[in-house]
Amino acid sequence: MKSFRIPRRSLRPLAFTLLEMTIVIMVLLALIGIGMFSGNPINAWRLGRDASESLRCAYTAQKLYLSDNPMVEVTSLTNNLLIPYLPNNATSMPTVTSLTGAALNIKITVFPPVVDNGSGVAYDPSASSTDSLWDVGE
Repeated sequence: MKSFRIPRRSLRPLAFTLLEMTIVIMVLLALIGIGMFSGNPINAWRLGRDASESLRCAYTAQKLYLSDNPMVEVTSLTNNLLIPYLPNNATSMPTVTSLTGAALNIKITVFPPVVDNGSGVAYDPSASSTDSLWDVGE
């Protein structure tokens, strides 16, 4: 008759060691750090998308007002004239937040409207004026 040998269990416990837990925590911290640094372009894109939506609202209001009043020139438009034509029954002209967090206004006396950086120059930090971020109607 054969005798069977029963293998002995190893004396090592079936749990994580302190070194393994430290490595897992370090990997998680590294992934969180990478995610935080890669989130900045996403925030810039989100601000650009919000700006283009605000510009589209002003652009739509301009087109609607000018279709009702074809003799009015674009250079004579004011916020009070366009507010009733804004989509979603808005009660004020939309504003735009720049990449640095400053509140910028929309210049409605040009067609299509542009974001004004305060000195009369169009604000568009994106590389292209036709990428639909920070601009509209191109």
